[in-house]
Amino acid sequence: MARLPRKQSDKKKGIDRRTLLVGGGAAAGLLVAWGVWPRSYQPNLNAGPDETIVNAFLKIDRSGQIIVIVPQAEMGQGVTTVLPQILADELGADWRTVAVQGAPVSPLYANTLLARQWLASDWTRLLGGAGDWAIGQYATRSALMLTGGGTSIPMFHDAYRDAGAAARVLLCKAAAARWDIPWESCDISDGLISDGADRRMKIGDVAGEAMAFALPDILPYRQGQDGRLAGQDLPRLDTPSKIDGSHNFAADIRLPDMVYASIRQGPIGDAVLAGLDERAPAGVTGFLKLVRQERWVAAVASNTWAANKALDLADPVFTLRGAPVSSAGIDEALEAAFSGSGGRRLYAQGDLLPVFEGATILASEYQVDAGLHLAPEPMCATARITDDGAEIWMATQAPGLARDAIADALGLSAAAVTLYPLHAGGSFGRRMDWDAGVQAALIARDMGRPVQLQWSRLEDVVQDRPSAPAHARMAAKLGRNGAIEGWLAKVATPCALTQTWARIADGRLAHEAAADAADKATRLAVAGMAPPYAIPHMAVDHYPADVGLPLGFARGNAHLHGAFFTESFVDELAHLANMEAMSFRIQMLGGNPRLAHCLSTAAAMGGWQGGVPGSGQGIATHMMDGAYAAVMVEAAMDGNRLSVSQIVAAVDAGDQIHPDIARQQIEGGLIYGLAYAMGASVPYERGLPTRAILGRMNLPRLADIGEVTIELIRSTADPADVGDLAAPIMAPAIANALHTWTGQRLRSLPLVGAA
Repeated sequence: MARLPRKQSDKKKGIDRRTLLVGGGAAAGLLVAWGVWPRSYQPNLNAGPDETIVNAFLKIDRSGQIIVIVPQAEMGQGVTTVLPQILADELGADWRTVAVQGAPVSPLYANTLLARQWLASDWTRLLGGAGDWAIGQYATRSALMLTGGGTSIPMFHDAYRDAGAAARVLLCKAAAARWDIPWESCDISDGLISDGADRRMKIGDVAGEAMAFALPDILPYRQGQDGRLAGQDLPRLDTPSKIDGSHNFAADIRLPDMVYASIRQGPIGDAVLAGLDERAPAGVTGFLKLVRQERWVAAVASNTWAANKALDLADPVFTLRGAPVSSAGIDEALEAAFSGSGGRRLYAQGDLLPVFEGATILASEYQVDAGLHLAPEPMCATARITDDGAEIWMATQAPGLARDAIADALGLSAAAVTLYPLHAGGSFGRRMDWDAGVQAALIARDMGRPVQLQWSRLEDVVQDRPSAPAHARMAAKLGRNGAIEGWLAKVATPCALTQTWARIADGRLAHEAAADAADKATRLAVAGMAPPYAIPHMAVDHYPADVGLPLGFARGNAHLHGAFFTESFVDELAHLANMEAMSFRIQMLGGNPRLAHCLSTAAAMGGWQGGVPGSGQGIATHMMDGAYAAVMVEAAMDGNRLSVSQIVAAVDAGDQIHPDIARQQIEGGLIYGLAYAMGASVPYERGLPTRAILGRMNLPRLADIGEVTIELIRSTADPADVGDLAAPIMAPAIANALHTWTGQRLRSLPLVGAA
């Protein structure tokens, strides 16, 4: 497992997530749990004079306001509505009284699920449950709070349900004591406690008293469907403030005596500041100072325009050590990886050798370019440094690691750094890195006053940590019945997640993290490459590569290229077998009925014509972490411009808490995948992207997109997150559609050149 970052003492004991519920109150203390509660894991929430801390996820105001604590970063995916909805449903709250508050850094909010996915290795898999336990303990003791990988709902669903149920029981006990009746006869609905007859009481009236009671050994959940909030399309809690402009993003923070900073960090790679013109910015009205570090320089001024102007006039020059990144170099490194010694078989089933030996096989090569994040909000952070410590306002998907990095940079203890997690104006994984927070803190310390650092769009593109580029060599043998008998995928790609962890947890510089991961074959780099079909003999090999381009967490991660390779090649095989593309897939999905149902539903709703020449129709399927999806598109080319007139997606993601937010996430993923297919990438030359203006990146516009239909298939399975699910399936579906439109098989992403 990766080297541990700053962490708490190993002598502290971890406990199971289900026990991470604690009652609070001045008189009763904070210990209300199912098992032994380590004192170090008490909630570190602040409570106002009229607020009662019920547990780690809930505070109740005397007026009856329900304040739900959410540790996950809101990036537009609706997590600050769905998680409170789970708790409010189990509590019996009135949705109009529910509010949200960000969580402080605490072991109680560690995302052990994402940690297990991210940090699993050969030895942890060998240890089985013990290995999972070890990673979970490390994540908890390190307060490893993470948002990403579609883990928010699977990770915290039970905890929020338990938190709501625990609060309901305690409140019912308090009300029953007042009424001198058994607490089991009480219930809560629409925010009112009732005795089943005529008596009613507001939740806030007994919130303080409730903490004096103990929870039963077995926590009862609500029964029946009357008055339930789960499954309803409730109003999003973050929408009103985002509509009226009162919602605070990082660039909206205003502090007394605050100044503004702009930054320049040089080309991609091991770049150090070599020189600049320190006198030229002096004539800019409002300019205050240039702040220099080894690898960057920031201009500070009384307004953002002056800071940008001063930085341009300073004209910083950087020295790049090592070979500069270029698109040609990336392609060469990926191809060279196939002949290197680092290749490793990571997925295998059956025995391919006798199947392929002497047989006629179909072989194709595919490639994808690195995909940029291009979030609407570039990186931004606000910092204030005082004698008492540091305060940082920023959007982050890893608040604990960000806080530790800022503390290290300032030479402070982690306890001296207060991080206020803000909502992100889009992220898609980019806010997993904490660079802007560290930079803002260092600039604020140098200036001796609060500083707001705003990256320019150019800086955001140059210093992006895109999804991984990849090359694939695919081979397969068809049986007499048209089914696939043998399948081999060889994939050359760096591992973006390994690099991300090295940066954010181990503090490695971006170019160091890229080099460290260059020879490590890992399942994280080929996630989504094991086909969901019944193929008796199958293998997936990973060939790690050092492409010189620092990479990062992205929406879908390796599934972005994995689904493109797999579903495009399956379509080729269907064509070779002279079979209609949907039927070809269906015949191999007998053991995967949920995915087969999605595929048949999407095809039926979209008016699938069998992918006949000239139809412009294409389909693709994929599954991730307990969620299943299929999409059918109708696409066409007009010169060099791609248009998609229809998108129909069928998704089985379990029993969704908020169906409309699920649809929003799926639709957002589809459009993200469309952008990935059309041009959310740039060529690199001499260590820099050759363009950085969004209008030149061939991104989809409203005129390029027709009707989008999302069908959520009813399911009683546990709810799965759908934030990442839809993005990987768009590119192969469009490529397959364009094959029917043009007769040409497109095997490279982006599918069309940039405008």
